[in-house]
Formats: sequence, C-alpha cells, structure tokens
Amino acid sequence: MKKMIAVLILCIVSAGASAQSAGMPSAGGPRVERALQQLQARFASANTTRDGKLTREQAAAGMPMVASHFDQIDTQRAGYVTLPQIEAFMRQQMMSR
Repeated sequence: MKKMIAVLILCIVSAGASAQSAGMPSAGGPRVERALQQLQARFASANTTRDGKLTREQAAAGMPMVASHFDQIDTQRAGYVTLPQIEAFMRQQMMSR
C-alpha cells in the first residue's frame, strides 16, 4: 500500500512539475498543488540545517523514500540531494515505468 501511495505521489508531483516548467497552470488542479506543497513541506522539515540540501541522515530521518534511493538521486555524489534533484528523480522514475 505504501508503495502504491508513493507511486501516486510521484505521478502527481511529476505532472505538477511538468506543468510548471511549461509555464502552464498545474495539471490536476488542487490535488497536484497539495502534493507539491506536501513534498516541499516534508523536504523543509527534513532539512534541519535549512541549507536547501538533504544529507543521507536527514533523508533517513524525514524522507525515508528519498533515503532508500539516495545514491540514485545524488548523481553528482555530493553527499546531499536538493528538492529539484528529488523532483527530477521522480519524473525519471515515472518515465521509465
């Protein structure tokens, strides 16, 4: 069930991010907006240093799904991930399914 919810959130975030990058109103309306807000809020909550970067430890504590895919998201091997990197990873995952 958790996996299905995660995939649904990935779909919603992906649609919202695509619509935003195209300069269009968010596809899916209020649901997409809420999902994006939840993602941003969870990221902000997990980002205890308030530097816009999540370390592996911060991700494990606040965003377990991100932590489980940390190495895939941190493609530059910087030791941290950013919200745009997480969104890009989610879009990539949706495209490969």
